[in-house]
Amino acid sequence: SCDKAVPAHLMAIGRINIPSIIITGGVMEAGPDLLTLEQIGAYSAMCQRGEITEEQLTWYKHHACPSCGACSFMGTASTMQIMAEALGLMLPGSALMPATCQDLKDFAEKAGKQAVALAKMGLKPRDMVTMDSFENAIMVHAAISGSTNSLLHIPAIAHEFGIEIDADTFDRMHRNAHYLLDIRPAGKWPAQFFYYAGGVPRIMEEIKSMLHLDVMTVTGKTLGENLEELKQNGFYETCHSYLEKWNLKPPDVIRSFDNPIGTDGTVAVLRGNLAPEGSVVKHSAVPREMFQAVLKARPFDCEEDAIAAVLSGSIHPGDAVFIRYEGPKGSGMPEMFYTTEAISSDPELGKTIALITDGRFSGASKGPAVGHVSPEAADGGPIALVEEDDLIRIDIPERILEIIGIKGQELSAKEVEQILEERRKKLQPREPKYKKGVLKIYSEHAVSPMRGGYME
Repeated sequence: SCDKAVPAHLMAIGRINIPSIIITGGVMEAGPDLLTLEQIGAYSAMCQRGEITEEQLTWYKHHACPSCGACSFMGTASTMQIMAEALGLMLPGSALMPATCQDLKDFAEKAGKQAVALAKMGLKPRDMVTMDSFENAIMVHAAISGSTNSLLHIPAIAHEFGIEIDADTFDRMHRNAHYLLDIRPAGKWPAQFFYYAGGVPRIMEEIKSMLHLDVMTVTGKTLGENLEELKQNGFYETCHSYLEKWNLKPPDVIRSFDNPIGTDGTVAVLRGNLAPEGSVVKHSAVPREMFQAVLKARPFDCEEDAIAAVLSGSIHPGDAVFIRYEGPKGSGMPEMFYTTEAISSDPELGKTIALITDGRFSGASKGPAVGHVSPEAADGGPIALVEEDDLIRIDIPERILEIIGIKGQELSAKEVEQILEERRKKLQPREPKYKKGVLKIYSEHAVSPMRGGYME
């Protein structure tokens, strides 16, 4: 039951070749009643539980993708468009335009001309992007509740620039950062409304005091100069004209700095005897009830077994569902999308259990989910030692993820460590899942997800 298709997490294989300028496809528009693609996972789980009919699910499937374009919510594709612009590698204001919008064609032409100009000048990304550029991107990430996959992609990209960034950089910068964007999956509106409200430039205007405005960008101007120019050239008026059709105003989608959704960023790095090197949680998508909890472990060695347990009703309030051997060295680090959707779509489970994994999540994921647990199980990490009914403590404000008891009984830290050490001696190494090809190479050379999951 643990056989799986080729994992999606291949971003760290080989060298990352970033062109002088990046222009990505626009964002997919929402369907009828603002239906968006990430809702299909929840509807699929509801159908399997008998809460909606097969005909209803089929209708949702047929209408969730009404156009071309990237994910119609703040998933990984949308987040990385925004990250590219925040790094200064896209024309200002070009991230997340609807794919069918005339503005996208205009920006594509401008991008092509600017790429030629940069080539003639001999300018490369390394001539523009600095640590300050990455810090700007991370501050924007906090403001938009970006995908946790950014904690893999951004460090991996930075590594290619010779700049070292890890998950702790995100945790440090997210603390006290203002979360402003009311876009799905954590928020209310589909992703196209981000552009309508002013896009990355509007976010940057709101958090201007937190940014390095003197960084260079692909326009040949600084970030500060770009922002001033956008105020003069009618950019915001054009964006807002689309939003008016929905009887909305920009602050309905992008809050002001003084009226944020939250003030502690959107992701956190948790540590403890379960994750000595760290783990990642998007706390902006976690129910407040689960910010501090003690749960009983229900470990599974692959996602298929875990989701079967969730859908069959054998997972109960107070459980901590573990999915392990899904890290970079275990299985290439695929996303745990359907399990998170099955949990969050259940009104009771979504507020009473947690999902803990050494794998990663889709940008569409929401709910009480902790990922990137490191060291991973395939590396002999403590997550491989967890057994049924061990007591797991989660404390997001204190940044803690730890085993505090065995077989339902709370013990001292010393007693827990002694038992874990006994289990470690008995732990048998698993055979590598991939014995040939590029995934074998990746599993042998991948670094920790907390550093970006790239290959050394």
